[in-house]
Amino acid sequence: QVAAASGHTVVLVDQSDEILKKSTKGIEESLKRVTKKKFADKPEAGAEFIEKTLKNLTTSTDAVAVVHSTDLVIEAIVENQEVKNELFKRLDKFAPEHTIFASNTSSLQITQLANSTTRQDRFGGLHFFNPVPMMKLVEVIKTPMTSQKTFESLMDFSKAVGKSPVSCKDTPGFIVNRLLVPYMLEAVRLFERGDASKEDIDVAMKLGAGYPMGPFELLDYVGLDTCKYIIDGWHKLEPNNPLFAPSPLLNKLVEEKKLGKKTGEGFYKYK
Repeated sequence: QVAAASGHTVVLVDQSDEILKKSTKGIEESLKRVTKKKFADKPEAGAEFIEKTLKNLTTSTDAVAVVHSTDLVIEAIVENQEVKNELFKRLDKFAPEHTIFASNTSSLQITQLANSTTRQDRFGGLHFFNPVPMMKLVEVIKTPMTSQKTFESLMDFSKAVGKSPVSCKDTPGFIVNRLLVPYMLEAVRLFERGDASKEDIDVAMKLGAGYPMGPFELLDYVGLDTCKYIIDGWHKLEPNNPLFAPSPLLNKLVEEKKLGKKTGEGFYKYK
């Protein structure tokens, strides 16, 4: 959406036409919300903006066919190393030499993904934040193999879609999640020890640190399964790092399929 809205030609690829229809509809709804704010007193300009943006956007279920005429590929599929590697390996065979590959992963190593291709120098991380149309930040990740030219192209692209890029080396969680995930886990440990209630911890961080959500609200919003997946991966990488120690309570909730907002219950219950 943000790439199409800033004048780029975008092909959205997914597994089925059904998913793509749903995605396109979601983008349309999102654009309507954006135009309500952006063109509050100019409805005609707003309608034109939506039409123009949607013209820049086409869909396909065949990534290989599309990649032939692409300058930049941004992968945002399931957080699974093998599945991502498989996709990059396949696309690497068909993409033009100049094409840059980027992953939107938040927890996997970019270097490992780049190694599944022959274009390690044209590979980097572009980590956007949810919801992307609202959030200004993009983390641009440079591996030891990423060329300066590729890195600059990724920084320029981020600015061209109206974002504020920050750069980071290929370290677990990059900047935001590297600080945020251990913070959320530390809140769970505080609660597990019985030092404070989850409600009081949430209120304390909102009123004392000015955070829009408390750590337990945030965990439920992100998804407890996602948080567990991230911390398990990091724990495997650095088993002796106390910040990455798994949480028995988090594991228990995930086992009980209480994954947060999306399932109606996590640390809190949702209607």
